[in-house]
Amino acid sequence: MAPRIAIAHDYLTQRGGAERVVLTLSRAFPEAEIHTLFYEPDQTYPEFRDKAIRTSALNRLGTFRRDPRKALPLLAPAASRMHIDADVVIASSSGWAHAFPTRGRKIVYCHSPARWLYLPGDYLGEAGRFDPKRIALTALSPMLKRWDHRAAMTAHKYLANSTVVQKRIRRVYGLPAETLFPPFSPDVAEGPQDVIGQLARWAGDDGLAGGHHLVVSRLQPYKHVDRVINAFRDLPEQRLLVIGRGPERDRLLAEAPENVRLVEGLTDAQMRWAYSNATSLIAASHEDFGLTPLEAGAHGVPTLALRAGGYLDTIKDGINGSYFPAAEPREVAAAVRRNSEKKWSRKEVRAIADQFNEDRFITEVRRLVGEVSPS
Repeated sequence: MAPRIAIAHDYLTQRGGAERVVLTLSRAFPEAEIHTLFYEPDQTYPEFRDKAIRTSALNRLGTFRRDPRKALPLLAPAASRMHIDADVVIASSSGWAHAFPTRGRKIVYCHSPARWLYLPGDYLGEAGRFDPKRIALTALSPMLKRWDHRAAMTAHKYLANSTVVQKRIRRVYGLPAETLFPPFSPDVAEGPQDVIGQLARWAGDDGLAGGHHLVVSRLQPYKHVDRVINAFRDLPEQRLLVIGRGPERDRLLAEAPENVRLVEGLTDAQMRWAYSNATSLIAASHEDFGLTPLEAGAHGVPTLALRAGGYLDTIKDGINGSYFPAAEPREVAAAVRRNSEKKWSRKEVRAIADQFNEDRFITEVRRLVGEVSPS
């Protein structure tokens, strides 16, 4: 008999690259149940509505579904009680799903060891000394690190989503990890397009939509979206479209100059329009991998990226994008000005993205499942 496969993920409460990976895993194993601490249908991809999803008891509390960070002191115990009855569990994890217990084999697809434990500055941003998140994290970190290490040791195989994360897994857990780059989603690359209504005739001397620069990101401090927005204060002739939601939203809206727009909750058809009509994608954060350059690349759109992290795995300088040295407004502005003088080959940009297609990922993950499956 074929082994019973299950998929685990921290929580399905947002639209991001990790959630795209879960959708790809569910396409690879369409009969697999998805196990997650929280599921908020209105905040994540609509395709999950057609999946069999099992959640923790904490999911009954709407405030936690909407913002899982508020449940931080409760998440380790909840994760430890997420028993999964399957022969093989594929755990898509950034800190919790790798701990879900199972009687079967476990493959951990690691987006990063928990940022709030090992890169707390990224997680907390500019939170003050007496911020509740900082106080809770300081008190809980020693216990959570011990718990996290025990959870990591339950895996039969660790996979890293980039070379940066591969090194981090070795440093944090002392474990070897094979690198398997995530795919970009065909849902973003292929299909009809819908113009974003409020942007149909967005500013510009010609009054026409399109020709904008693009940021696609969660609005969290470490994503440096504020620095990109500030760069466009010195680029009044250019337009910037920011797509994303998160705790920084209100502040960014208040600070945004006239040539910047922020939107969220777009459909795939609207995302396809935003990408295909962009002049460039701007990626200013230190990402573990970063799917958005591939999504942009599938439309022939180059990326202007911080020279760091996972972007080094996906961006070939001068072919499908270019780098800037620091996430500072002046460096971003300089990159945008250089980009205006560059003629990109959309065919070459697309060719790089094609190396990260979904079929390649599905073939490889099925092979790996076959390797660990009990005989």
